[in-house]
Amino acid sequence: MDDLLTRHDLGPVTRLTLSRPATYNALSLEMIEALIAALARIDDDTRVVILAAEGKAFCAGHDLRQMQAMAPDQLAHLFDRCAHLMQMIPALPQPVIAQVQGVATAAGCQLVASCDMAVAADGARFGVNGVSIGLFCATPMVALTRAIPPKAAFEMLTTGDFITAPRAAELGLVNRVVPAADLEAETMRLADSIAAKPPQVIRMGKRAFHDQLGQGAAAAYAATAQVMCTNMALPETVEGIGAFLEKRPPNWV
Repeated sequence: MDDLLTRHDLGPVTRLTLSRPATYNALSLEMIEALIAALARIDDDTRVVILAAEGKAFCAGHDLRQMQAMAPDQLAHLFDRCAHLMQMIPALPQPVIAQVQGVATAAGCQLVASCDMAVAADGARFGVNGVSIGLFCATPMVALTRAIPPKAAFEMLTTGDFITAPRAAELGLVNRVVPAADLEAETMRLADSIAAKPPQVIRMGKRAFHDQLGQGAAAAYAATAQVMCTNMALPETVEGIGAFLEKRPPNWV
């Protein structure tokens, strides 16, 4: 895994970095398996995960040369493992932030869309451009259409056009756009802000957030009301509310 992906633990923040700049960090089967393994090793010491990349590109999508050489059953396995990875990210208890520079295209754009948040350099570009080579980005479409408005996603999917980082922010694909020189620092600021909150509350909140997205309003209110009741009983919450009412900082460990 070391030549594909590197891990750095920065206090409560874990940074996973795609480390194949020569291939524009393509999501080969090997890279997908490395990401799955790395995410599976995230433990309770980590409060936030940053997904970053080396080189000029964040991720150029699947490795087309590898795909071209695959038999149908191998392709099916590749897409199955990729789908597992993309679903693993929102299912992870910790928030995952994509730190994006250069291009994030096809499955690389899917990777950004699957993360809970994203910070992009102002020169970053995003696309699902498979249609331009005759391959509709059907699997990337799943994450993309859950991250941005359907009509905008359909335009990207059918034209193959890239969008800029500011446009990606307008559509909700990324949270913040910053100068390239500030990308790492701004991503860390966002991660540190989240890591400073009670981890049990953040994890409970992330699970509830993703669960309610797939429910109707009535079911979502019923489920989240129960989450609020459970949350109110947490020691961290008792301390946080007490501190607010007493106009003092909360004493969280």
